Amino acid sequence: MTSNSTPGLTRFNTLADDEAATALHQVCASAAWGRAILSRRPYATAEALLRAGDAATAALTTEDLADAMAGHPPIGRPKPGDPASSREQRGMAGATEELRAEMLELNLAYRKRFGHVFLICATGATGEQMRDAVKSRIGNSPEQEREIVRTELGKINRIRLTRLVTEDA
Repeated sequence: MTSNSTPGLTRFNTLADDEAATALHQVCASAAWGRAILSRRPYATAEALLRAGDAATAALTTEDLADAMAGHPPIGRPKPGDPASSREQRGMAGATEELRAEMLELNLAYRKRFGHVFLICATGATGEQMRDAVKSRIGNSPEQEREIVRTELGKINRIRLTRLVTEDA
């Protein structure tokens, strides 16, 4: 992303607070994250916005992370009518029935172990890569997994923030 301001960034900077909060909620469901981003507007560059997003993600408490994860559907089951969810999980679109069934089973086992949805930055990942990731992560300690989730959430937030300030209105 370039360091120059974009029309999308200008639009974001000038939105009313409630409209900006709604847009940010589509990026990340954590209200604390959204408040942190709003509090630093206006942003001179898209990179400054991304850095603020990274800082806000790093500052999330365990409860804030839970709020953020609540906004993400299980892998293999994108939110109906949500183009971002479908786009991000595109790697599962052509998955075999066997892979879909295996992901459902793994998602349930992961949720039982950690108490939340398996979160991965699925953009560009194949169904097999996502399956392998959940298999490798299910043995992590809750503390290890929380930090991996934070990293994955940060990747997702960056992609979504970039889209927010580069797409046409």
